[in-house]
Amino acid sequence: MAEHSSRAADVLVIGGGIIGCSIAWRLAQAGMKVTVLDRAEPGGEASSAAGGMLAPLGEMLEPRTFSELCVASRNLYPRFAAEIEESSGHHAGYRSDGSLMVALDEKIERELGEIQRVQTAQGYSLDPLTPGEIQGRGADLSPHVRGGLFIPEDHWVDNERLMRALLIACQRAGVRLEAGCAVHKFNLTGDRIDSVVEENDTRYTAKTYVLAAGCWSGKIAEGLGIKVPVAPCCGQMMEFEVERELPFVVRSGMHYLVPRPGRRLLVGATSEHTGFEKTVTANGLLSLMEGAVRIAPMVGKALFLRAWAGLRPDTVDHLPILGYGEIENLTFATGHFRNGILLAPVTAEIIADLIVKGFTSRPIEVYRPTRFK
Repeated sequence: MAEHSSRAADVLVIGGGIIGCSIAWRLAQAGMKVTVLDRAEPGGEASSAAGGMLAPLGEMLEPRTFSELCVASRNLYPRFAAEIEESSGHHAGYRSDGSLMVALDEKIERELGEIQRVQTAQGYSLDPLTPGEIQGRGADLSPHVRGGLFIPEDHWVDNERLMRALLIACQRAGVRLEAGCAVHKFNLTGDRIDSVVEENDTRYTAKTYVLAAGCWSGKIAEGLGIKVPVAPCCGQMMEFEVERELPFVVRSGMHYLVPRPGRRLLVGATSEHTGFEKTVTANGLLSLMEGAVRIAPMVGKALFLRAWAGLRPDTVDHLPILGYGEIENLTFATGHFRNGILLAPVTAEIIADLIVKGFTSRPIEVYRPTRFK
């Protein structure tokens, strides 16, 4: 079947998750004509399946430049969320109440001690708490908690609300959002993309292209003869209605509890490299339930609401892929793994600067797609 119905833009963004839409929104604010193509529904994959934690200080992220990038993006969030609310007229669900990391065994207790040592040495504020002090914060946690760290600079966001508001902000800024458009072909002249063709043979042209398709980015890049090692990592989550809302995010090891309006509580998350299988399993739910009840026994009596799974875009070094590569007019914004929600503001800033100004003041050499060569 011949290609038909060419549609032109200044920038074509492939992928309509929080990364792609944040970039599109910033570019539209800069006066550019932007189209976003999404293989399904914009915002319907990992961006709506996450916990929404904006918590770089609770992890010893490596390398240090990546930790600094995460903190920088966290610092951008208050303005980012406020702008989206103003642009969309909808609440973005942003909260800055802090998070609590608790130790239920000796191993995690040692890990928290090391996190405190490293982060304090870098000038960040982490408050060590005794079991009694933790219970006094009204979080209904296990009496077996051995101690913890309260991190006042950790924030969180209702990512489902944020994504809905961002889509409205994009539309009001003039971004064209195209659902059900899976790119399957590139037309190139030398080292430049002339156009892309989606499954229904509609051809889209642009001056510049952005690949922000999450864990599908690797498959899409194959159409350009480029190897981009992005792989899906499945994360299962659950949601409950509890008698009393937690005052902040609570984490222990790989498990976390995230409060949401209406006395809802999110429990996450598994981490499974099972390909593109986005499945909720009995083993996954059992792991989540055991972890949640161990942290807060009251979850065992909570009303179950739902369970779901999402696919995070992981890379071989667990770092995002940002910037231009071998194709002159294609920039990458993918591979954010577990930090896609957190890194949306800074990624949008970086990619918009590269396209609008031709440079970014952020150091991104370690994230270049060419590092895999």
